[in-house]
Amino acid sequence: MHPTHDIRSSRSGLLDGKKIVIGITGSIAAVECVKLARELVRHGADVHAVMTPRACEIVGPYAIEFGTGNQVITELTGAVEHVSLCGDVEGRADLILVAPCTANTLGKMVCGIDDSPVTTFLTTGIGTGIPVLVVPAMHNTMYEHPKVRENIKTAGEMGVRFVDPVFEEKKAKMATVPRIVEEVIRLLGGGSMAGERVLVVTGATREPVDDMRFLTNRATGRTGVSLAVQAWRRGADVLLMAGENVCDIPSHIEQMRFRSTRDLLRKVEILSNEWGAPSVAYFSAGISDYAPVKMEGKMPSGEKDMKLDLEPTPKVIERFRKLFQDTFLVGYKAESLGDSTELLKRAFRRLKEVGMDGVVANDLSDVTENSNQIFFLTPSKEAFKVRGSKDEIASFILEKTMDLKGKEHI
Repeated sequence: MHPTHDIRSSRSGLLDGKKIVIGITGSIAAVECVKLARELVRHGADVHAVMTPRACEIVGPYAIEFGTGNQVITELTGAVEHVSLCGDVEGRADLILVAPCTANTLGKMVCGIDDSPVTTFLTTGIGTGIPVLVVPAMHNTMYEHPKVRENIKTAGEMGVRFVDPVFEEKKAKMATVPRIVEEVIRLLGGGSMAGERVLVVTGATREPVDDMRFLTNRATGRTGVSLAVQAWRRGADVLLMAGENVCDIPSHIEQMRFRSTRDLLRKVEILSNEWGAPSVAYFSAGISDYAPVKMEGKMPSGEKDMKLDLEPTPKVIERFRKLFQDTFLVGYKAESLGDSTELLKRAFRRLKEVGMDGVVANDLSDVTENSNQIFFLTPSKEAFKVRGSKDEIASFILEKTMDLKGKEHI
């Protein structure tokens, strides 16, 4: 039994049943393809590799076979491998991923030149209509060559998609393995939220006490980051408004940072000009209800007693609702009650006060690092309960959102 059996779908089943052909060309970045193949397998993909002769000089076919679990194609034989995997046949590949892609292979792909196994696979697959995802890797001077730029444009007009390179050390380096995998998941994910503009507000506000200190809360932003990632994977355009405490935001997720409640309010009020009107919005942030009356300078240390005067903060979600009345708005209601009946009452009351289209309610006493339980409430008092990881809950919320949005238009 091949070692890939032990890791298949260990991260997720998002690529279960998907057959992916990796075209490996003669860039030094080819050394990353073992990791790339194994990461795709960890999400469930059946990965096959085809290599150019120059790629074989950089990384051995046996290493790639270890990563994919399938025999590597280094030359075309009487088995017509390009047809069996990418031709007009049953069971053909769902995607051709060219990673890394040199300027040489890019130019030949655009011109339909077949002088390597990879370019023959590309000509066959493009002719068949198989999606192609290209990950360039070359020196920056090559990437900026007018003809290379023209080839990228022409390939785009042919339907080829690209993962932008990372520019550093005078090179257009191949994107990271996690970024490539995310692009593959988005491309093959079915696009259930394609065309949606999703805003996620997450993390904690920081209300200044003086020039040094601030008051905040325990919101980590992990729920919102998970919502943003899952929506992006489903094809949505996503903007994550995140408090300064939020970390580990993937680079492909567009973000806007906020500090205090008033700072968040300002950013909400300019949202249309900066990004556009969201079709869906999730307010999962820990937004302070009160803020200190800020003192000038820094309070002295060593005082025996210290008192803070607090004042109410603006209600950001209410302001958002007035500005974006057509947005499908989902808020969050967190309590520490140990009583689900009372939790649902308070959550539904808040839903009605704001005019939300849904609200996620959870009891802080029922939250662990790896698992959580939430209720999703609708204006018609339906309550859907789910328990799981943050990613599982995020997927449930997104699916319920799209279901409810669909019912609005029936």
